[in-house]
Amino acid sequence: MSKEIPNLIFESKSSEIEGIEIIRLEDIERRKEEFEHLPSKPHQLNFYQLAFYTSGETEHLVDFVSHKVQNRSIVYVSKGQINAFKFTEDTKGYLILFTEEYFKKQLNNIPQNTAVRLLTPQLFSPKIQIPEASNIPAYIELIYKEFYNPSEKFNKKHIIDSLFNIIFSKVEEIKKNQTNYIQESDKLSLFLSFQNILKNDYTLNRNADYYAQNLNITYKHLNIVCKEVINKTAKQYIDEFVILEAKRNLVNSTIKSTELAYLMGFEESTNFVKYFKKHTGFTPNSFKNNNI
Repeated sequence: MSKEIPNLIFESKSSEIEGIEIIRLEDIERRKEEFEHLPSKPHQLNFYQLAFYTSGETEHLVDFVSHKVQNRSIVYVSKGQINAFKFTEDTKGYLILFTEEYFKKQLNNIPQNTAVRLLTPQLFSPKIQIPEASNIPAYIELIYKEFYNPSEKFNKKHIIDSLFNIIFSKVEEIKKNQTNYIQESDKLSLFLSFQNILKNDYTLNRNADYYAQNLNITYKHLNIVCKEVINKTAKQYIDEFVILEAKRNLVNSTIKSTELAYLMGFEESTNFVKYFKKHTGFTPNSFKNNNI
């Protein structure tokens, strides 16, 4: 048995449009024997993914959390996140896969909030439900048909780009009603700065005061920012971030938990085991064995 989960890179069969591919969920299930990994097993993405379900009630795993999905469910998975499908006999839908480079080229045509939220998965739930009155399903079906339209060559890239922008703009409108929608604000900018420092320094310090000082604000101010943006305290967010990084490292490498403890800034491996078990209920080794 493999001791790590696969890290998937973007590989499109389309030579006409770089950085994007649209495929059907049922085709993934039918072709699973061709893949080097099982789509139903956890795998880490090196690209972005939008899954749209048109049939079947099942679950979709994102960063070790299962989300119930059904007809008209959409699930976002960002680059670096852990992903796994749970197929049933009637699971159908579409996957829009795209690279960070492709997405950045579309930024001028997509609302800024869409970009911030998609590139920052902590800001929203990965799953939303498309209302019956919405025409988003028609656009997703259309982008699939146009992607494989052999007669459309000259304007194909422009058509796909335009449909991509329409889909993401329309989905963003629905998010406003279904998620904790974050408007552009000084608090959001401050939170994103906090997040960037945390990404670089979480192995050095897990104390909220440290990050407040680096942002030239008080601990109380940082807590207010985090409460408004993600409805958590700064310390809660730091711990969740560290635990998620630990989980990803545990299942995505052959590293031992004792080695990982030191790499993540714990002076003693026993302290890492206690910290991990406190927040997950599992030891690092038992978590790894349950997820590979």
